[in-house]
Amino acid sequence: MSKKNRFVKRNPRGDKSKKMSIITFGKPEPVLTTGTDYRDIWYDNAADHFTQPIDRLALAQLINLNGQHGGIIHARKNMIVSDYLGGGLTYDQLEAAAFDYTTFGDIAIGKIRNGWGDVIALEPLPGLYIRRRKIRDNATDQPGDYVVLQDGEPQVWPQEDIIFIKMYDPQQHIYGLPDYIGGVHSALLNSEAISLRGKAEFSPRRYYHNGAHTGGILYTRDPSMTDEMEEEIEQQLRDSKGIGNFSTILVNIPGGDGDAIKFIEMGDISAKDEFANIKNISAQDILNAHRFPAGLAGIVPQNTAGLGDVEKAERIYKKSEIAPIQRRFMTAVNNDPEIPERLHLNFDLSYTESTDKDAA
Repeated sequence: MSKKNRFVKRNPRGDKSKKMSIITFGKPEPVLTTGTDYRDIWYDNAADHFTQPIDRLALAQLINLNGQHGGIIHARKNMIVSDYLGGGLTYDQLEAAAFDYTTFGDIAIGKIRNGWGDVIALEPLPGLYIRRRKIRDNATDQPGDYVVLQDGEPQVWPQEDIIFIKMYDPQQHIYGLPDYIGGVHSALLNSEAISLRGKAEFSPRRYYHNGAHTGGILYTRDPSMTDEMEEEIEQQLRDSKGIGNFSTILVNIPGGDGDAIKFIEMGDISAKDEFANIKNISAQDILNAHRFPAGLAGIVPQNTAGLGDVEKAERIYKKSEIAPIQRRFMTAVNNDPEIPERLHLNFDLSYTESTDKDAA
């Protein structure tokens, strides 16, 4: 319904045939979910690169929005780096590469060449700004050079100067896709504590920020209310509440039934009782999306069974989830014929052998 149909223009003061008026307070707020939806990729001719299936800025922001998800991302990154023995990347560079790979699902490592074309160093490129162009004069839109977005013209890296490591995405083969993507909405649910049934949202933080007020309808029926009085009430309501949280609606129906002034609550204040359940359920979903042991995430057990042997859980997790990533990094770099042996990446994977012996 258009704004023209919903709102009736106020009559000048003194007009006794004053009609019903409705005024709303509080505007919709942008949420992160719009950037975390999976989209088909296409070639942006204006920007001259393939679009990405997931907004990477939204994925980067999600780490700071949710404690469980962000903590697991950092834990996975630290586990990858913890067994690094050295090679063509410094510890800081490997940390950045592991963080981007875990967050965005891929990492581009650039080859630094000297004047003779020999590879003398490796440099991980920032995953947030990496894009892929197509091969020129190719009707099938085959991926070609890499670009790093920046102020002004993007930085171009030829295909042969990039080692690209990505998680597999069956829907497209241009970019990688993070393996936790199925838990994104649970992370958003956990951070905002949204009502489970899809009704009015309730966030305890916003509730108290808004003056312990959930919004409602301020109903009046005074036919003699002037435009000046109505505008004064409107301004007072606008100034009395928090920042764009729970909406309040002023409805004036001249000659209506009931009390002259009445406040009708719309927010479901009982929804705050669901807060603990929402946090627990969504936190479990986040752990499942990362396949991360609850004990390593600092989850307090809710039952008498406890969390079991945390050290054993860590060993198994590292063997099944961390070691494959470390091997992928080593394989991608060390098997490149242009990379000299002194730049090869080395990880200590002896813990996988000890895990096999313990299992035996």
